[in-house]
Amino acid sequence: MVVGEMVEQVDLAVVGGGPGGYTAALRAAELGIKTILIDTQPKPGGVCLHMGCIPSKALLHAAEVLNTA
Repeated sequence: MVVGEMVEQVDLAVVGGGPGGYTAALRAAELGIKTILIDTQPKPGGVCLHMGCIPSKALLHAAEVLNTA
């Protein structure tokens, strides 16, 4: 899926549309830098934004505390 106008030359290519990537691409564009965001998904944001994140480290710690109690 292509969003926006195709350009022949850009100043910055951001690879990955996760939380860091789309934020970096947006900020660069706001500063007037010709930017392209490259990602495998049609919408930027990453898994956490669209699917939800499981706080696995917090859950592992809680399980360890329960196991040792």
